[in-house]
Amino acid sequence: MLEVIGQPDQYSEVVFCGFGEPALRLRLLLKLAQGIKEQGGRVRVNTDGLANLVHRRNVLPELAQCMDALSVSMNAQNRACYDQHCRPSLPGSYEAMLTFLQAAPAYVKTVTATAIDGLEGVDIKACEALALSCGVAFKRRELGKLG
Repeated sequence: MLEVIGQPDQYSEVVFCGFGEPALRLRLLLKLAQGIKEQGGRVRVNTDGLANLVHRRNVLPELAQCMDALSVSMNAQNRACYDQHCRPSLPGSYEAMLTFLQAAPAYVKTVTATAIDGLEGVDIKACEALALSCGVAFKRRELGKLG
């Protein structure tokens, strides 16, 4: 992967995102991110915020060593709406995501929560207020638009 990326400093950032949760393969993610950082690159991870729940420990100190930014898919303003859209397989996922989101700024400088405007039941203003109460920035995404 590092060979494919080439010189990471030619990009504004290298983002780990999509087609699964990057933090599920934590060791590989950390190894790649460290390699990118060593070559002068900037690293962001788009995550579901469930890494601590999945790995049964606080992985934020490890992420902090090689991540410049985290983007956490909050997705909803409450557990019912979150469960409706995310269909988590692990009990307590919504609460674990919020705990991760609240803890993350102590480790990673730039943390942003996201939610998609246009999903049934998602209250974007409530999501933004929740993100701000967690001490992180908020980004409104639009249903059907990439980026």
